[in-house]
Amino acid sequence: MKKVLNTFLPLYTTTLLMLLGSGLLTTYISLRLASEHVSGTLIGSITAANYLGLVIGGKVGHNLIARVGHIRAYVSCAGIITASVVGHGLSDYIPLWIVLRLIIGLCMMCQYMVLESWLNDRAESSQRGAIFGLYMVATYLGLCGGQVIIMMAAGMGATLLLVVALCFALCLVPIALTTRTTAQPMSPAPMELGYFFKAIPKLLMATLVMGMAAGAFYGLAPVYALAMELSTRQTGMFMGVTIFAGMVSQFPLSWLSDRYDRQLLLFCVSILFTVASLALAVLPHPDFYVLLAIAFVSSMAMFSLYPLGVAIANDHVEAERRVSLTACLLMAFGIGACIGPLITGAVMQPLGGSVLYFFFALCGCVIAVITWIRKRKPAIVVDAPLPHVVMPDSLATSPLAVVLNPTVDEEAIQEVMVDNDGDLADDESEDEDEDDENDGDSRDAGEEEKRAGMQ
Repeated sequence: MKKVLNTFLPLYTTTLLMLLGSGLLTTYISLRLASEHVSGTLIGSITAANYLGLVIGGKVGHNLIARVGHIRAYVSCAGIITASVVGHGLSDYIPLWIVLRLIIGLCMMCQYMVLESWLNDRAESSQRGAIFGLYMVATYLGLCGGQVIIMMAAGMGATLLLVVALCFALCLVPIALTTRTTAQPMSPAPMELGYFFKAIPKLLMATLVMGMAAGAFYGLAPVYALAMELSTRQTGMFMGVTIFAGMVSQFPLSWLSDRYDRQLLLFCVSILFTVASLALAVLPHPDFYVLLAIAFVSSMAMFSLYPLGVAIANDHVEAERRVSLTACLLMAFGIGACIGPLITGAVMQPLGGSVLYFFFALCGCVIAVITWIRKRKPAIVVDAPLPHVVMPDSLATSPLAVVLNPTVDEEAIQEVMVDNDGDLADDESEDEDEDDENDGDSRDAGEEEKRAGMQ
């Protein structure tokens, strides 16, 4: 563990600072707009734009990394994000904020791809579990740390935006100053949507619903807190506790997932999510600590849904398709995360903040129904279930995160994710060799003709 920390500390520090700024910015925007009585539809649109940017960034990131390298790609994205954060303070025009959030989401996905491909390139097979685990700890600590800053803030002024910009500016320092050898660019995971629509359609649908719940939570949970007449400090505590629940839930989930039927476990967790969310939806004005306790249980269940869905999907797909599977699941999750805030934001303003947890209860009920209906035909893969690996939601990873999974065979990864640049270089070298051979043959033919003429 000490060796892992010494080797990857710059990357973990960068991840912590990056997620610190991201978590703070997400809550700040929702709180500020809600305090200014901006409609829930516009707040949901801003959140949806961020997730749309994350989805698009999954396609753009690898091209950028391949063109300019890991360090330059990360530094340029951090600079663009910093400028976009400052742009929020220069104008209150909401459509501009939507565009800025889309840009931030796109650039953050590029940053995720830089970090995860770099971690994978320098990771040994025996270290992958520890490396990915610490990466997840840094992710959750960063998200929770942003809520702590909200609790300490005196108001929703421009000072918090400066703190966010400071985090994104500082996150590039460990990367820029590292003396470690940079990683080789990797190609994106192929998208075999047609195959997975036939193989695991219900899991893809469930993942879409999970994304709808997660997107609505990150974008509109602060609005719900204000609707419950919580102070800024209490809202920060509410967000910090609920996000921290995501990290706490992974430990019992790992133990249960490796000992019980995962599909049955997913059904039980979705029922728990439904019941806890419904309790918050029907309670008009609960005591603050009662609200925290129920929200903690609801968030534990919500943050357990996606990792369980990923584990079940991997159990039903061949090893050589698991990299592609991760990309497809993240796309389904991201599309859901774009839809969820739009729907919830549109109905929260006329119906009240409690609609958010009614929406969560509905999502949990849909997931439970999808999970309960099992296929009669045998599963695609008959091997023993893979060991459970902690996985975050909220698109806090890229499709490249699967390469850090210790349960995925490295040979399968290399077969699927081939470096296109290397292939192109090989092709170019082969063409050059052929040209050289042709030039040589033409020169030899010319010399023979000269000798024949002299004779």
